[in-house]
Amino acid sequence: MTAATLTAAPARTSVPLTRLYLAELRWIFRRPRTLIVLGLLALIPVVVAIGLSIGQSNNPGGGGGDGLLSGAAANALVLPVAVLTVTLNLLLPLTSAMSAGDAIAGELSHGTLRGWLLAPVSRGRLLTVKALGVATFTLTSVVLMSVVGTIAGLVMNGTGSLFTLSGTTLSFGAALGHIAIAAGWVTLQLWAIGAVALAISACTEHPMLVVVSVLAGTIVSTVLLLLSAVDWLHPFLLPKSWDSLVDVLRDPMPASGLTEGVIRAVCYIAIGLSLAYARITTKDG
Repeated sequence: MTAATLTAAPARTSVPLTRLYLAELRWIFRRPRTLIVLGLLALIPVVVAIGLSIGQSNNPGGGGGDGLLSGAAANALVLPVAVLTVTLNLLLPLTSAMSAGDAIAGELSHGTLRGWLLAPVSRGRLLTVKALGVATFTLTSVVLMSVVGTIAGLVMNGTGSLFTLSGTTLSFGAALGHIAIAAGWVTLQLWAIGAVALAISACTEHPMLVVVSVLAGTIVSTVLLLLSAVDWLHPFLLPKSWDSLVDVLRDPMPASGLTEGVIRAVCYIAIGLSLAYARITTKDG
């Protein structure tokens, strides 16, 4: 009787990871603030394109303004990369921090995180799902801005204005390849920020604290990069390589700065997720 019962009841003790991931995506993309943030991010390239068009019509000779943005006025390749470069300094990190704050701290403050543990879901699998959700949201944000920026640039200047900063002309396919590299590189930087934000999110019940911490860290890192007295610290700061994003607009594309940024981001991801895992697996409740 006992042997038959054991043979007939190999009950599943965990929910499939795919189902958890899809449930997390439904939860993320049904939030009104998520849709609002994505809508605002999509508007940024459009607003920049309109502003550049107005400025170009008022000043046909060009000149003035930020060098990268002013170059986007007559170059369809530059606009999406310029928008990613500008927003990478503050806005995109904040959206990544917002997503990470909602992922753990937000659900913990509303008491919905316990439902995951009753599913049953191990804490390691829970962190995996939350990390994948943050990664998907940041990827969606960057791809959305890149697509809208590319379309806006093409509407402004057409496919005959795909010039690199080196003076060469790219085919439409090659230009899309450069933009895709820029989007992938920026996404990896945001994943690094998201990993650190998840570690902070696992230590608090206040999602706004996560956003404020990332904001403070980004500002402090940027300021430290301007101080030669602490140049020994610069290689350890994530924003150190963010200026290298402009290298995707060159032909041939310099790889040293971009590669350094990839390595630094991967290290941040490993450290951030390790700290988050250590905290979430030892946290009571």
